[in-house]
Amino acid sequence: MEKHFVLPDQQSLLDMQSFLTRAKRLDSEGMVRFRAFGSILASYVAPIFSGSLMDAGPTVLGLRTTELYQEVELDVVVSISAVLDRIAKLSGRTDGPVKLELPLPQRAVWAGISPPRQGWVQTGTLNETKITNIAREGIAEVAAALPESVGGPIAARIRGEIWGRGIDLESKLPTGAAFVAAGLGFLTENEEVGVFQTDGWVRLSSMHGHVLAKAAIKFASL
Repeated sequence: MEKHFVLPDQQSLLDMQSFLTRAKRLDSEGMVRFRAFGSILASYVAPIFSGSLMDAGPTVLGLRTTELYQEVELDVVVSISAVLDRIAKLSGRTDGPVKLELPLPQRAVWAGISPPRQGWVQTGTLNETKITNIAREGIAEVAAALPESVGGPIAARIRGEIWGRGIDLESKLPTGAAFVAAGLGFLTENEEVGVFQTDGWVRLSSMHGHVLAKAAIKFASL
């Protein structure tokens, strides 16, 4: 497989830079998985992940797709920080297509989790205002539940309980999906965001990207 891809122009490069910068804010040591089998590049990040394929904690992925200038076959996991460093060196250098050489591949446990690509059925919509409010309430709850002295496994468990809790029985969306949608900049004011389900997964799809999460099994009212 190739170790690079070519974007159509500087604007595409800047869009990727913005997406990955937001992803890094949510996970400073984060990785990005680039997948392409043709002219569309899929960029996956994992702002919320339990850390183990066997863990019952929440898994929430962010996905942004980008049109490529040239078709390519690619499936690689690399450091977000390393990609951002390379993007910074390319910014403003040309008005035409931009070739991005990728850093050395890394390993990420979450990359072994592949949400279904087919079979998605739309079950409704959620307004941007509601999603944003859910994200804000979750952030406040995490802050209140985690004094500065708490860290490590205890902190991870508390965050997992909050971000993995479903917002309602119908959508089965975990609270963390709202947090990721807001944090990655996928929401537009007052937009109706599509909600989809398939085989134990749920998805939020907005004009700017997708959030894919394992369906919640715990709810505040239960």
